[in-house]
Amino acid sequence: MYRDGARKSIWQEEIRKFPSGKDPQALFDVAVVGGGITGVSTALKLQLSGKKCIILEANNIAFGATGGTTAHLNDFFDTTFNEAIRDFGSDDARLYAGAGQEAISIIENNIRELGIHCDFTRKSAYLFALDEEQEKTLKDIVEGASKVGHEMTYVNEIPFPVPFKEAVHIPNQGYFHPVKYVNGLCEAFLEAGGVILEDCLCESHREQDQQVILKTSKGEIQAGWAVYATHIPPGINLLHFTNAPYRSYAVAFTLKNNHYPWELGYDLCEPYHYYRIQEINGENLLIAGGEDHKTGHAEDTGECFSRLENYVRKYFNVETAVYSWSSQYYEPADGLPYIGKLPGSRGRIFTATGFRGNGMIFGTLSSQIISDLIINGSSRYEKLFSPSRIKPIAGFKELVKEGADVVFDLVKDKLFMEKIDSMTEIKEGEAKTVKYEGEAYAVYKETGGRMHVVKSTCPHALCEVRWNSAELSWDCPCHGSRFGVNGKILTGPTVKKLQHVIQTWDPNPNS
Repeated sequence: MYRDGARKSIWQEEIRKFPSGKDPQALFDVAVVGGGITGVSTALKLQLSGKKCIILEANNIAFGATGGTTAHLNDFFDTTFNEAIRDFGSDDARLYAGAGQEAISIIENNIRELGIHCDFTRKSAYLFALDEEQEKTLKDIVEGASKVGHEMTYVNEIPFPVPFKEAVHIPNQGYFHPVKYVNGLCEAFLEAGGVILEDCLCESHREQDQQVILKTSKGEIQAGWAVYATHIPPGINLLHFTNAPYRSYAVAFTLKNNHYPWELGYDLCEPYHYYRIQEINGENLLIAGGEDHKTGHAEDTGECFSRLENYVRKYFNVETAVYSWSSQYYEPADGLPYIGKLPGSRGRIFTATGFRGNGMIFGTLSSQIISDLIINGSSRYEKLFSPSRIKPIAGFKELVKEGADVVFDLVKDKLFMEKIDSMTEIKEGEAKTVKYEGEAYAVYKETGGRMHVVKSTCPHALCEVRWNSAELSWDCPCHGSRFGVNGKILTGPTVKKLQHVIQTWDPNPNS
């Protein structure tokens, strides 16, 4: 397994291991926890600025969202410019509007200066409304864009075979192969003297006046600063109550007659669908994404893939579905990402999360913001994206809703498990949370009868995990921690696996 799910992503063949550093016990200027685009981009920028850096990755480089993204590079976001103007003011909205092109420029410069071959190309994007309600949404998006100087132009045609009411053209967007790109950054990082330590779980930290001591599965690491580039930081923090984990689904198709729309496309459904093309092993593939939902809140995640595939087949001349996979992201309460000093930190620990569906952009921008904060002590984005900000108007409704969901999940799952009193009902290939002799367990039975039994309580905040049938994982609905069938950590913020009870167990030993 090279990424955090059982399904193979379109990028997975490029994921590889990197050589471990020679002296991981040395004192570093900066320790970056997390080997996705956020962590690797940040570590490289700091290393090239003269800092001695180490990347600590619990699994392998690009194991998480970077290995599961659809890799759109766009400068218009899930939080619209009108929403940003309403909640943060016109000046901050204009700053926000410039963030996308700055991030794409950083990627473009890295590719050119480091000679990275990652299929990067600039493309136009099309945003289209399918019904009258979406037309109103599109009009609001375009009005907001005009207020911040962002170019969107109404058009009568789009390159996608989807019936639409209205559409706009957006120039100078792009896409790339995210794993090839991150691999290129890693090679440059190692060449510059950086250290990569994979299979190294960061379990906790101690922040002191002049350094941070990280306790890891491979010993203690000392650094002047630490950066948590792990989607959501470990422990219990303010950010766990201002961000909610969501899953998104993607399927890659071959099309008949080689009629591929080479631009980027987005409808305004709820949740929306999005499209792009990628060449893999000499074959063109249409990547379609959508069917997003809160982590742990879909009874049958396999149906999400079926709905997405059926939707695409309705409009496109599909030949074969070649790849299908899902990935995780975090929704911020007030709509903007959290990038900067970790809440509660003395100033030596940084984090980046809440990217919504714009992970490649804000992961890249995080490298600029965090390196500026460490090297210069300030960033022009510092206030806007501060992880400690509280916007009582912008985020209050969503903050209350997501917080209530966490409490509801804690209580509802406990009550649900009380109704289950036997493991004998579990069939091969099936998983359940069960109550047995007063204890709660998560049980999965493989084909052939072997059973994996783990405690069902997530160690992070004591929520009860739920089964993800599409990725064969136990997912926590509260903060997004995810585990394999044997309890192994797939995704934080947890730093502890599900307690393993037994791997092979026959519930009817006398039968």
